Amino acid sequence: MSEVLLSKPEQGIATITLNRPKAINSLTIDMLLPIHDALLAWEKDPDVRIVILKGEGQKGFCAGGDIKTLYHAKENHEAFEKAMEFFRIEYATDKLVANFPKPIIALLDGVVMGGGVGLSYGASHRIITEKTKWAMPEMNISFFPDVGAAYFLNQAPGYAGRYLALTSNIITAEDILFANAGDYYVTETQLQHLIEAIHAVNWLQETDVESKLTQLIQIVESTPEGKSLLSNNQEQIDRHFAFQTIEEIIDSLNSDSDPFAVETKDTILSKSPISLKVTLEQLIRGENKSLAACLETDLIIAQNFLKTNDFYEGVRSVVIDKDRQPVYQYKQLSDITHSLVESFFQVEEG
Repeated sequence: MSEVLLSKPEQGIATITLNRPKAINSLTIDMLLPIHDALLAWEKDPDVRIVILKGEGQKGFCAGGDIKTLYHAKENHEAFEKAMEFFRIEYATDKLVANFPKPIIALLDGVVMGGGVGLSYGASHRIITEKTKWAMPEMNISFFPDVGAAYFLNQAPGYAGRYLALTSNIITAEDILFANAGDYYVTETQLQHLIEAIHAVNWLQETDVESKLTQLIQIVESTPEGKSLLSNNQEQIDRHFAFQTIEEIIDSLNSDSDPFAVETKDTILSKSPISLKVTLEQLIRGENKSLAACLETDLIIAQNFLKTNDFYEGVRSVVIDKDRQPVYQYKQLSDITHSLVESFFQVEEG
């Protein structure tokens, strides 16, 4: 069975289904290539009026990139180049989704993390449910939030994006909407009704596809019942995360005895020091930049992370051995100089 299923246009609907349910549809290059090529073809295909993007299985839309493949990049030059090709295709596909001239409906039910966020963020109609669990968890493996995160995390109110990046915290419906990471909340039950309603329309005969689609979604959308943690703590987040260095953020959190600040500080300090410093710099540099510009920078940072021992140690501790006891080369924030951080944004010559 193919790891990605592409439907032929039917009544104007084309569908992309990520089909690795046992791996929560984690992305491989063999999945990304056909998605990339299909989007290129569908851009100009008059028989395609809308695209549905979804994941197979009950666990989620997409848990991110296939990290085990990237782990092999340390073995030899060929494996390293294969990993870099994955990033090139992944980022190019993310950009295609964001620039696609027709509506893309992303059904973000269940887990949506890392590369899954990148693939779906640019979709015109991002639908979340009560089961959606959204995160940029790269910090947990001594990596950085890539796939254009410096662009889209800066779209969140205030410094909520910095908070999400540096903590890797998982958020649910209320916070996803608050952070501008989703467009519509639809319960799982209503989601099935929506899919049926979309397939009941002959989109080839619709003169205003966008309006018709939005109308169908608005019939079934609702408001999440819970309260937004991000919204409730926005004042604290903005106060503590406004600083330009990790040390200042930690000091600010340390001066606050509120349980939210204490927990946030402890969470940040559990992350890889090199990831923390590079990621904050990435987000600062990404302010007011386009998605395309941020993706170009991500490719440079990714290449440099794949040359560091700490990335492989982070992956080993979380994904390979699962002992969650990483022994990093850079153990303290004080071990990391400004010039070292700067080097992650430089293209190596030769």
